[in-house]
Amino acid sequence: MNALLESFRSALESIRAHGFRSLLTSLGIIIGVTSVIAVVSIVQGLSHTINAQFEGLGGNSLTVQSYTPFKRQLQGFRAKLRDSDIDAIRAQVDGVSHISPVLFAQSGSRGMVTYRSQVTYTNIYGIGSSYLEVNSVYPQEGRFFSRDDEARRRMVCAIGADIVEDLEMPRKPIGEFIRLGGEWCKVVGIMEERGELLGFSQDNFILIPYATAKRIMGASRDLDIQIQLLVEDLNRQDEIKERIRRVLRQEHGLKPGEPDDFKVQTAEQLTESFNAVINAITAVMAGIVGISLLVGGIGIMNIMLVSVTERTREIGILKALGATRQDILLQFLIEALALCMIGGLIGVALGYGLGALVATLLPGFPEAHVPLWAVGLSFGFCAVVGVVFGIIPAAKAAQLDPIDALRYE
Repeated sequence: MNALLESFRSALESIRAHGFRSLLTSLGIIIGVTSVIAVVSIVQGLSHTINAQFEGLGGNSLTVQSYTPFKRQLQGFRAKLRDSDIDAIRAQVDGVSHISPVLFAQSGSRGMVTYRSQVTYTNIYGIGSSYLEVNSVYPQEGRFFSRDDEARRRMVCAIGADIVEDLEMPRKPIGEFIRLGGEWCKVVGIMEERGELLGFSQDNFILIPYATAKRIMGASRDLDIQIQLLVEDLNRQDEIKERIRRVLRQEHGLKPGEPDDFKVQTAEQLTESFNAVINAITAVMAGIVGISLLVGGIGIMNIMLVSVTERTREIGILKALGATRQDILLQFLIEALALCMIGGLIGVALGYGLGALVATLLPGFPEAHVPLWAVGLSFGFCAVVGVVFGIIPAAKAAQLDPIDALRYE
């Protein structure tokens, strides 16, 4: 134990005595760890924010959307969900408390909205009256659509907060009329604000009754919808999901062995799918950036080899005073390890600062988040680099003959 402490003390004294060289030696490690932590903090911050939004969907919600396998797309086929699918689910699947269609009505230049002399462009969605219960979103002001609004195809809408600002509407815009394309629409509600994500506003949208959206787009068009629903009992979610799958396969006339032309996903599955993509991106980016750690390790090995040469007489004196090969090996190995760990500590601090700075400079970007596993992995990798690339210089120092070392000029 005393030998270990003495080796550790000697290693720290050597690092302190050659401070500038030690800093340059650790520079590769510092840059590598800084880059890894910065990348991970930015990606994980984004992951935390989006996961929180998925959690807002509720654990007992299901989303059904059309899905076309790539091979069928090449054949010119495109799967679609229709009103008949909603009717089939309502009639044949029990345990569903709320169900709402979602129709992407207009976007881009076709999503032009005017109020007096002001013009803006937004996304317009046609939704059912149960949309609020399924997604747990509510108006901040005014009201939402009623079933009567949908049945009568009334031209009413609930708008995001950005629409009020972009169109320079009054502070209390409830009851005002806006023009969607060629149709006048009465504002009955302002949806609660959700802020920005990745620089894109989540409050730039207009919601209109589903039946109204179909009328605007034209009944003759072959529309593709998304179906969102809420199950009554969370314990029956898997059972209901499988029941929906069987009903839709029958409704679409799919034969045994044919793949589904739709997907039924829970909020948890959406989160898992997103996390799988995020984790893959994190692993690839961290792996690429981690190459600089290997370069830093090679730099440490080179400097340590130079250090062994410079300290040949010192090593000879230590051996003459009774130091064993193991003592010399341990001292130089601890010195290499200490250089890597100090570089790792500085890199973690700089990496978090850089990630936070980037997240702050990008408008609407989530706050940076550094998970503990990333910090532990960085220090673990630094330790491995220190041992692997420090063993060769340490072994060279331990094998020096004391007589030859004392004669070295």
